[in-house]
Amino acid sequence: MTSTEDLFVNETPEMVRPLADRMRPETLDQFLGQAHIVGEGKPLRMAIESDRLHSLIFWGPPGTGKTTLATLIARRSGALFLSLSAVLSGVKDIRAAVEQARDAQRSSGQKTVLFIDEVHRFNKAQQDAFLPHVEDGTVLFIGATTENPSFELNNALLSRARTYVLKSLTADDLERIIEQALADTERGLGKRQLKLAPELRRLLAEAADGDARRALNLLEISADLTTDDVIARSAVEEVASGNVRRFDKGGDAFYDQISALHKSVRGSAPDAALYWFARMIDGGCDPLYVARRVVRMASEDIGNADPRALTIALNAWETQERLGSPEGELAIAQAVLYLACAPKSNAVYMAYKAVMADIRQSASHEIPVHLRNAPTKLMKELGYGHAYRYAHDEPDAFAAGERYLPETMSDTRYYYPVERGLEIKIGEKLERLRALDRQARDKK
Repeated sequence: MTSTEDLFVNETPEMVRPLADRMRPETLDQFLGQAHIVGEGKPLRMAIESDRLHSLIFWGPPGTGKTTLATLIARRSGALFLSLSAVLSGVKDIRAAVEQARDAQRSSGQKTVLFIDEVHRFNKAQQDAFLPHVEDGTVLFIGATTENPSFELNNALLSRARTYVLKSLTADDLERIIEQALADTERGLGKRQLKLAPELRRLLAEAADGDARRALNLLEISADLTTDDVIARSAVEEVASGNVRRFDKGGDAFYDQISALHKSVRGSAPDAALYWFARMIDGGCDPLYVARRVVRMASEDIGNADPRALTIALNAWETQERLGSPEGELAIAQAVLYLACAPKSNAVYMAYKAVMADIRQSASHEIPVHLRNAPTKLMKELGYGHAYRYAHDEPDAFAAGERYLPETMSDTRYYYPVERGLEIKIGEKLERLRALDRQARDKK
């Protein structure tokens, strides 16, 4: 457990601590990014400056300032700052923190900010352990999470805290942070008076991918590879080349990116679809997972408007299984582009959803007798299969007027082809067959 003294009074020599830790902002004015929640006139900033705080959840990617913002809140209000990591702590640690908060309250009336990093990793019982102490004001609870609180946190805890969404920092924000670290003679690299070309600052900022901690780590490594007063291009390029873009397998970034890929394909945007596919592959996503989703897209969003889409998607999946990377990934990219450019239809998807809803909500209708199989004498005597018309013996292989749905369903329709691609012809054919059905039944 970390207290205020641990965070703000550190006896470790400054240059031993990582640069990202040394450069942690000490005031709100030094805090870069997140202007949408801590900019001038924003509710959270006003609450911090007026010391009228409430329990909070900070939700955002790594390196966006969740921990820093919590420490600034504690510092501004003069509160005792206690920090727990949900990865390493349990209910026993929560109780110890609460007892420390009570001692501070009894001895000096000091408030306590209890900060829980990775709070989504606590189970229900551990999350519930906070509730009475949040309710009675023993602690001001601040949780930090990289996962969607709606899915990962108890409703009881969510209802007692306000959620603020922190965004990835822009490349401009990260350049300013790098510049501050180069200029700061007390906490940064200013004592070494290192110079870094503007284009290399930009390269580090872009390689950090919205993460301030990563930007400072990359800068520090680049500086460590430098023996003179100018950080060499070769050092920066070497550090930046090993960077992997943000991709949290199984987390929000994972599902957001596959969602972006799917919606780009549906929206007939091949360049965007290819971009999101490449982002996922670059981030370490299993290509077979993408291949499976591309097969789903072929049926859900293209369907019979271009049946070749499903074949191409399946071929790409098989190519990935047979050849692996990188050959297989090129086949998946080909499928992604084909699907994005293909005519779109969700008629199959909507028909399937509609019929499944009907089946789940209604009774099991009887199978029409003329459609039943009759392998035994008894079944034939009961009329199974009687008067069934074999379509191939009929003109154009179509038994006009024949009924195939249960009798109680009459002429229920689920499949409505769209006016795009092959489904134009499918729709025309079905309409012609329905007209033949009507004519045959009118004659009866």
